[in-house]
Amino acid sequence: MPKFFIKTYGCQMNERDSEQVAHSLIARGYERVAHESEADVVLLNTCSVRDMADQKALGKMGMLGRMAKERPHVVFGFLGCMAQARGAELLKNLPHVDLVVGTQKFHRVADYVEELVARKNNPISKNAETSTPNAQHRIDSRMDDLRFSIVDVAEEVGSQSTIRDQQLAPRQATAFVSIMQGCNMHCTFCIVPQTRGAERSRSIDEIVSEVRDRVSRGVKEITLLGQIVNLYGRHEFTKIDNKSPFVQLLEGVHEIDGLERLRFTSPHPIGFRDDLIDAIARLPKLAEHVHLPLQSGSNKILKAMHRAYTAEKYVDLVRRIRQARDGIAITTDIIVGFPGETEADYKQTRKLVEEIQFDNGFVFRYSPRRGTPAAQMPDQIDERTKEARNQDLLQIVNESNRRKLKRLVGRDVEVLCEGPSKTNPARMMGRTRTNKIVVFEGKEELIGEIVNVQVRQSNGFSLYGTPVRAKRSPDLPAFDRKLEACASLATF
Repeated sequence: MPKFFIKTYGCQMNERDSEQVAHSLIARGYERVAHESEADVVLLNTCSVRDMADQKALGKMGMLGRMAKERPHVVFGFLGCMAQARGAELLKNLPHVDLVVGTQKFHRVADYVEELVARKNNPISKNAETSTPNAQHRIDSRMDDLRFSIVDVAEEVGSQSTIRDQQLAPRQATAFVSIMQGCNMHCTFCIVPQTRGAERSRSIDEIVSEVRDRVSRGVKEITLLGQIVNLYGRHEFTKIDNKSPFVQLLEGVHEIDGLERLRFTSPHPIGFRDDLIDAIARLPKLAEHVHLPLQSGSNKILKAMHRAYTAEKYVDLVRRIRQARDGIAITTDIIVGFPGETEADYKQTRKLVEEIQFDNGFVFRYSPRRGTPAAQMPDQIDERTKEARNQDLLQIVNESNRRKLKRLVGRDVEVLCEGPSKTNPARMMGRTRTNKIVVFEGKEELIGEIVNVQVRQSNGFSLYGTPVRAKRSPDLPAFDRKLEACASLATF
């Protein structure tokens, strides 16, 4: 039985794509292994959002060159965003790479892998017919050895409908469901529209059916995934009763019996219209956590980024979200050192972060991406300044996070147990409805169960506690928001 190994770089969507590929290979009799040294097929699912992710994947594949010489039958491949962006170029300096598959062809990976495995085990002539005619096939002769590789980064109409169910682990508590592909926003720092293509959405019925199946198999929490998740379906589907397709989807998933929690990521501030804020107020299964990328607190920089909102509108949006649901957690993404960011611009970001007091946040140094407008902008910021701003802002975000966690010490919180703690397998871990990580004493029988845990201490990043008798958790006040509370909210 052939064995495969997949290493994933980047976001949750990449994790979801890797699971799709893994599921398709397992269905054909392949066995998943935990280390590349055990595998007959080694796949790296790549990310291109930041240069560091590119370099990590390239470095990893470079190191695998030695393994390729020792085990010539092994198939090596790049998948995902970097594969989409660079295509056949990846073969030039990495002669052992056999497969390059872009973001719209994950459903074809198993076919390509099977062809490559067969060819490596049964060498064929240069003129042999291929079983995968839609791909760009490359046959190169190197050092008198016949070399065959497959590159497929072409667009595929309807690729959003090829998203398949991922295989669920026993007693899996949470699952991701991709609801769309692509992005039309064209932020000047971002390569995603080039690597993921234009927005394409699955149907509500198809998504609800997938979620219902997962819940029937024990999943209690679903996270809906999309590049700009709250702009779902805006080109394919119509509003009904003044509700956007995304809100219609939330309502459809919310009605599924057995589902306990519903999340979505990552949204864009411009997608938070009145109907979505109303949904946050009235749908109790929606978890009390919104990830709301800020990127910058300077209007000048936001405009240069093509973010389509101002700092003032962002602050007002945070106010309305917090008004809609008591105790809701808000996390964010911020980029420092964007081209042209002066010290005054950075201080505006710093001030806004201090004002909002996020529950947590990811702070990134700007990384030029080849082919994006920002990479060609003047006034690029030096790395030392980027790093100083990054560390300064991280300190503010981390301190805010510590304060939020400390307030939960001594309280009971509702935790969905996901499994053993990664840092201490003798303990269990899970997350609160506000997405706080909680480590607690318990046995594996609790996996997939909702547990009330009394928080004993916090370490600044996680909470630690002890399970208590079941009762309604005061992690957040009881849900009793009324529809009228949002009637006067202004359109963002």
